[in-house]
Amino acid sequence: MKQKWGVLPAVLVAALALAGCGGSGDDAAAEEGAPAKLTFAIASAVIGPKEEVAVYAVAKELGYFAEEKLTVETINTDGSVAALQAVASGSADLTAADSGSILGAVEKNVPVKAIGGLVQNWPWVMAVKPDSTLTGAADLKGKKIGVISLASGSAPYARAFVAAAGLDPAKDVELLPVGVGAPAAAALNDGKVDMLALYTQAYAVIENSGITLKYLDNPDAFDGIRSLSFAVGARKLDDNRDVYTRFLRAAYKAMLFSAKNPEAAMRIGYQVFPQILAGKQAADQLPADTRSLTAWLKTATPAAGTPDQFGDWGAISDQEWTKTQAYTKEAGQITGNVQLGDVWEPGLLAGANDFDKAAVLDKAANYPAK
Repeated sequence: MKQKWGVLPAVLVAALALAGCGGSGDDAAAEEGAPAKLTFAIASAVIGPKEEVAVYAVAKELGYFAEEKLTVETINTDGSVAALQAVASGSADLTAADSGSILGAVEKNVPVKAIGGLVQNWPWVMAVKPDSTLTGAADLKGKKIGVISLASGSAPYARAFVAAAGLDPAKDVELLPVGVGAPAAAALNDGKVDMLALYTQAYAVIENSGITLKYLDNPDAFDGIRSLSFAVGARKLDDNRDVYTRFLRAAYKAMLFSAKNPEAAMRIGYQVFPQILAGKQAADQLPADTRSLTAWLKTATPAAGTPDQFGDWGAISDQEWTKTQAYTKEAGQITGNVQLGDVWEPGLLAGANDFDKAAVLDKAANYPAK
């Protein structure tokens, strides 16, 4: 069954709408600066060189969470829809989820709200084998597209890519879940699917294994669309603004550190998530994983400038939300317009950006190599 908000059973939607946020949110309004426990839902079933490293692992290992008096744990989910379900039902407090999925949840009265941006440059792209004759969406009628899962942002991207060429994504193509990494590459090479709809970091992992891919150009309609954003339970937001601000501040400090020194961030990632190595030696795996993390960071940081110039972490303009909503509608995740105030609360970002950026950059530049 397709896992998108439009087909959630009514009982589940009602349960989510009534549910609150877990963790620190179980209490009344938290005292400002008081210790708090949070659960962060990773919108992926597999741990890899992406936000769980650049945001969570670095913030945990370098003490950025501890400085904010936060104890943060993680759970894994099968994509953005599942991560938002976890937040809405109380299994988690926060997630970094696809912005379109957040819009889709809000349209269905699921109580979640975005509080800060994360991935700001469109990361999704179609890939085919080097000898493929496919050149664009117009060639896809009757073809099979490999997506990470039907609950991932991969699926709506594939539908929107197809729809942009005037095809019907529900009738003219078939979406097949193939995961990421080796399973996705095998599905393409074995002819199970004709193309893949993945994000740039996932392709970097495949290319690191020696596989060559050919990428198709995205239509201009994808420019300016936001991808991952931080989301929390809307019903608990007012009572936990300070807690969530502190989380964002630690997360954006970790992002800045990672952007400045991705190799150090990756080594830290191994310490927090040793399963990334899958039994391999860190020294052998580090160059490839650092390239993968760097590819992800390029989507999550400004397209121009250097880490020393980065600022205004988490900002999403009204124009970007408008484009994101138009894309989300085209992808079939929403049927109408969602009021911006119902889905977006930028009021925490001033506090989230209130940190010593020079100190973070210095720490990254001088982090000991091993």
